[in-house]
Amino acid sequence: MDLDLGQLSALAAVVDTGSFDAAARELRVTPSAVSQRIKSLERSAGAVLVRRSRPTTATEAGASYVRLARQITALGRETEDIVSPGRSGLPSVSLAVNGDSLATWVLPALAPLAHRVTFDLHREDQDHSADLLRDGRVMAAITTDAIAVQGCSVALLGTMRYRAMASPAFASVFFADGVTPLALDRAPMLVFDRRDELQDRYLRATAATAAPPRHYLPSSADFAHAVALGIGWAMLPDGQSIDAEDRGELVDLDPGRSIDVLLHWQQWEIATRALDDTARALAAAARAHLDQPRGA
Repeated sequence: MDLDLGQLSALAAVVDTGSFDAAARELRVTPSAVSQRIKSLERSAGAVLVRRSRPTTATEAGASYVRLARQITALGRETEDIVSPGRSGLPSVSLAVNGDSLATWVLPALAPLAHRVTFDLHREDQDHSADLLRDGRVMAAITTDAIAVQGCSVALLGTMRYRAMASPAFASVFFADGVTPLALDRAPMLVFDRRDELQDRYLRATAATAAPPRHYLPSSADFAHAVALGIGWAMLPDGQSIDAEDRGELVDLDPGRSIDVLLHWQQWEIATRALDDTARALAAAARAHLDQPRGA
């Protein structure tokens, strides 16, 4: 089929903005024109590409076209910048990053690039971040998925180590006799959101029947602070807990036991200079801040 760049741009805009009207405003055309472009693209593809919901979302077939639209846009902008430097503005890189990485080692790695590249960061659990890459919403992702998404490459970053942490006062009240099944059943537990399974993985490894009270707090920085305040216990990455532990603000409830999360970097195989620079910066930061496999 012959690809129409206007139709692809309309599809990406509808998915990004969540509606045909908002896409029309972004593209500076009428909603009717956006609708006609989408319908024409769907006829050419022989499939429905957009769910007419609120917000609008791409279907499985549509996700492939959205990804293609983003790739063409990124390559076109880079080519324009080579021909006419500075005319196309700063290149943009969209990334899916888990909250703990974002709160610890990722932002310092991106900071040196921030005057040359604009970043569109999507916070997503590491077990689900590859989904954003798969449906075309991002160009790259930090993920636990070692199997490359179609059209992407994958590289190992390293391991984030999580330990069961609590404030000293909280530990003295709920874990005076150590980490027992009874204590884990009674002690309030902090959970990032309903996709966060780290605490449950720890419970299954130590007390399969424990069903403790749960606090939900979907903010990485506030999450660690809440543990230090004694609101509950939680699995914290070493990058957030070691300094507080050294200051006596946190204690390791179960020394010697941890949950290790292996992180990978996945990105489009159709690379751009901005994406490659981002990948190199994050790979270097991962080597410095994450545990590396032996021989790496």
